[in-house]
Amino acid sequence: MEDVLSMEQQKKLAQLKEYIRGLGSLAVGFSAGVDSTFLLAVAHEVLGERVIAVTGTDASVPEREIKEAKAFCEERGIRHIIYTMDPMKEEGYRKNGPDRCYFCKRGIYTEIRRIAEENGIEYMAEGSNMDDLGDYRPGLRAVEELSVKSPLREAKMTKADIRMLSKAMGLPTWSKPAYACLASRFVYGEEITEEKLKMIDQAEQFLIEHGFLEERVRMHGKIARIEVPAKDIPRLAEDGVREKVYEFFKRIGFQFVTLDLRGYQMGSMNKTINNDGQLSR
Repeated sequence: MEDVLSMEQQKKLAQLKEYIRGLGSLAVGFSAGVDSTFLLAVAHEVLGERVIAVTGTDASVPEREIKEAKAFCEERGIRHIIYTMDPMKEEGYRKNGPDRCYFCKRGIYTEIRRIAEENGIEYMAEGSNMDDLGDYRPGLRAVEELSVKSPLREAKMTKADIRMLSKAMGLPTWSKPAYACLASRFVYGEEITEEKLKMIDQAEQFLIEHGFLEERVRMHGKIARIEVPAKDIPRLAEDGVREKVYEFFKRIGFQFVTLDLRGYQMGSMNKTINNDGQLSR
């Protein structure tokens, strides 16, 4: 592994292991994404049976992500606890203001803390990295309030570091496209419902099954705004593909289907938020 890593990355990995070792026991919020998979793998290597993976499931989490989380833990012999979330009971989540993610994360880590305590685990951890500090992330406020540890940030790891280290460790997620929960697909101010989440899930799964692995379907009322990388736009707009996408999206409830000509942008809904976390007018 050392042959393909820079000295700085090797140093960061050593720092990460030392930090995790000092915690003694850990409950990792596990989504099966690039960051949390890497964090869980390192934590399990360091702490063994003193680490547990905790995954929440609800309408905003696609079934494919839950299956991947289960498979990873089963393959590595990591104790995995899955619980059912109900973020809809929180008005701040349903109303989908700019601070929606705060309410969601607060609920998630309140539950993870309960599970950790029941299992004799002292600390909780989440997988944010240094790159996450450059975007609007209200969920990090809940992380701080609930004393959730952020080991990857403690080790000053970037997304590029995590992908490179994951590849060197043989983790299947090293090249996995970035993912965020389905609630992030709504324009701020549009109320979130399970029916709408199901529409987005079905739409994105359809695109994935047709070879568009890096994609987002943004919901603006009855309008679907599809984002794919710029290089994939011609393929999506081809005769035959375009019609299939349109017909399927109409069938599941969208009235209009659009293609964002700028291409895929991570967190594009945050473009409507100013530096104070308020909607721009």
